[in-house]
Amino acid sequence: MNTIISLENIQKSYGAFDALHGVNLDVRAGEVLCVLGDNGAGKSTLIKILAGLHQPSGGVMRIDGNEVILDSPRAALDLGIATVYQNLAVVGQMSVWRNFFLGQELTGPLGRLRSAEMREITAQALKDMGINLPNVDVEIDALSGGQRQVVAIARAMHFGARVLILDEPTAALGVKQSGMVLKMVATARKRGVAVVLITHNPHHAYLIGDHFTVLGLGRQILDAPRAEIALEELTRQMAGGGQLEALSHELER
Repeated sequence: MNTIISLENIQKSYGAFDALHGVNLDVRAGEVLCVLGDNGAGKSTLIKILAGLHQPSGGVMRIDGNEVILDSPRAALDLGIATVYQNLAVVGQMSVWRNFFLGQELTGPLGRLRSAEMREITAQALKDMGINLPNVDVEIDALSGGQRQVVAIARAMHFGARVLILDEPTAALGVKQSGMVLKMVATARKRGVAVVLITHNPHHAYLIGDHFTVLGLGRQILDAPRAEIALEELTRQMAGGGQLEALSHELER
């Protein structure tokens, strides 16, 4: 598979605190990479580096084989790296189609919005992803949490995301809504998009993941393809087996 992003020995320090220490990742087209870890594991820091919000303190990031420094979210977006955060950057009282085109509005003469065209594109883009909304004029707050996540994912893909970073997309969802989101992740993979799924739920990760990385106290305590790890071992590492190993490294420093 084509490697889009490669991280080599990535470090991130805030003063004397090491948020990430020696992380190596390959993000490949058409593959779901699941990054797991408890609170404080370093997942949020990793997201910020991939999204261009923070720069690493050490190590190398390569995109399409070229060494890069992402100095802003715009720089990441320009390279096709889109991040969908857990709290979703949507305007609740705006319609689905207005949120879909938020910041990317289509305009005509005198800056007039091409509303009918944007409604049609939004409805078709969602339909192409397997989601049929009866009315894209409804406020996005009227949708379920899973539906809002789906709209955000479809939006990122419509605007050319090659890499889709999902921050805990199922954290606040029930079983049915989580299934809807994971189905969308599978659709993105089929389309050749690279997906980085950040989660603390090993069961959700194992349902959809092709490769797994577990972080603990900023260290990479597991990195394995699906064929080399069972759900039980992934759960054990996530629940504490790997955390103890990470803590022992910290105590030895």
